[in-house]
Amino acid sequence: MMRFCALAAMALLAACSPQGGTETQVANAAAAQAVHPISGLEIIPLTVTSRSGKHDFRVEVAASTQEQARGLMFRTQLGPDEGMIFPRQGNAQASFWMKDTPLPLDIIFIGPDSRISNIAAMTTPYSLDSVTSIGPASAVLELAGGRAEELGIEAGDLVEY
Repeated sequence: MMRFCALAAMALLAACSPQGGTETQVANAAAAQAVHPISGLEIIPLTVTSRSGKHDFRVEVAASTQEQARGLMFRTQLGPDEGMIFPRQGNAQASFWMKDTPLPLDIIFIGPDSRISNIAAMTTPYSLDSVTSIGPASAVLELAGGRAEELGIEAGDLVEY
């Protein structure tokens, strides 16, 4: 009888403990969601606080020189709450163009104070014309064209990531 109780207790403990396969599957799913399936870039949360409220996005981080040079080139889709952030070294003026980019974008320049300095809205796909920040930029955020206006995002709004 004692042996039966011990076996029953062990079975109960095993049933309540996490299973290796389940933990691994959850970790793999979380890791997969943290990387964009097309670009392979890390995805992080980003919030813009404007007069109309807080707007949450999941953005790809273009951290390296190569990632920043490619940006959203050749991409044909960008969801309403997706984007790409370009963190910059130093606080120099930033210039972007739309070479090989088929989607219109809102290019949002973020100053050293984490506030939007200016927005180049609905940029023209494939254009080689430069759009430039007003003053120094610590980062640049790209969203689907027209999204900033739709959400009431404007110069002076706070960007946190």
